Amino acid sequence: MYRKFIKRVIDFMLSLIAIVVLLPLFIILSIAVLISMGLPIIFYQERIGLNEKPFKFYKYRSMTNERDADGNLLDESKRLTRFGSFLRSTSLDELPELFLILTGKMSIIGPRPLPSYYMPYYTEAERIRHTVRGGLIPADTISGKAIITWDEQLEWDASYAENCSFLLDIKIFIVTFKVLFLRAKEDYGSADRPHFNEERSGVRDTISR
Repeated sequence: MYRKFIKRVIDFMLSLIAIVVLLPLFIILSIAVLISMGLPIIFYQERIGLNEKPFKFYKYRSMTNERDADGNLLDESKRLTRFGSFLRSTSLDELPELFLILTGKMSIIGPRPLPSYYMPYYTEAERIRHTVRGGLIPADTISGKAIITWDEQLEWDASYAENCSFLLDIKIFIVTFKVLFLRAKEDYGSADRPHFNEERSGVRDTISR
């Protein structure tokens, strides 16, 4: 009952209230991103949602579009701005996802929606993460850690998909405040880890979460 109906009702109501209440903050952040990084204000990417259906994922930009002499984007570490790092560390870059929650493409709490090109690299056990909506607040928050490995994240995701409940969502929501504090303290916004697909294939590179 909770998983199939009540959770969606809660998501809709809370996201609608949050959008209305946070409207001034949306305006301030949009102007700040525009001034510090220019257009576009929003970063978007195809990600995988409920039942492995792709959708357009939105968040505030945290990097510039600076390129080298050959027209290639510079490394992320060179494009990430100080303000962008702040947005990531505080998770303010995630606020546009409230509109995705409102429309039913995401949930307030659930496994983080990941890029569609990661699909071939999941194990069968890990793909269970897509039997629930992806979340603004990651399911792995329950670990209490600001930064975790891909294997840890996917293990928590699968566990959440199997055990989703109102009580579990409340626990994750409470732990979120601790994790946000740790993220700011540990400069989460500047932390890098390999692409999931490249880690699984043995090739190292970095990408923001």
